[in-house]
Amino acid sequence: MNLPPKVTPRAFERLSEIGAAGDGKALRVAVDGGGCSGFQYEIALDEPKDDDLVLEGDGQKVVVDSISLPFLANAVIDFSEELIGARFVIDNPNATSSCGCGTSFSM
Repeated sequence: MNLPPKVTPRAFERLSEIGAAGDGKALRVAVDGGGCSGFQYEIALDEPKDDDLVLEGDGQKVVVDSISLPFLANAVIDFSEELIGARFVIDNPNATSSCGCGTSFSM
């Protein structure tokens, strides 16, 4: 069963820290063709659009456009802080392989 992506409390907390909602922005997670594995994630602060799926928590929003939604079914959007840096990450069960940087995948 394909469910919409989930957003962790840690990801919403990070959005709150950077003040995205105060600027009327949401975290946009999209999938585009390209990258070294066939598809790549695009993650940016953007204004929600009418046809977006809006996921809300902690006063913050994460949006996914209707074209990207099937590629992100059952995925988990999180925020990770490691020695090499901090970033939003996507655990996508639909990806059959991914590149080393984690922003490109194939299905």
